[in-house]
Amino acid sequence: MAHTEHSNAHQGGGLKNPVVKRLLVVTGILTALTVLEFIIAFAMEASMLKNSIFAVLTVFKAFYIVGEFMHLKHEVKALIWSIVIPLAFILWFIVAMLKEGSAH
Repeated sequence: MAHTEHSNAHQGGGLKNPVVKRLLVVTGILTALTVLEFIIAFAMEASMLKNSIFAVLTVFKAFYIVGEFMHLKHEVKALIWSIVIPLAFILWFIVAMLKEGSAH
């Protein structure tokens, strides 16, 4: 009997499972961002702007992955800020060291 119910659920042709639908949306967004990164990689000359765009897109993708797959998007705001603020300082430190290291 369970096999018959399972078979009937797939005969509609559409995505009825909201989990699968959400997973496909997340995959589409991450794929679009990755394609954008590839376009920028091959279309722009090497510059600080290009590196900054890559850094911002990478951080955006990382936050999106953490929010969706580690379910942090639905956590309390204090937990999210306890992760975001130190990361912002680390990124600022990296940018400052890169800028300072390239100064003559």
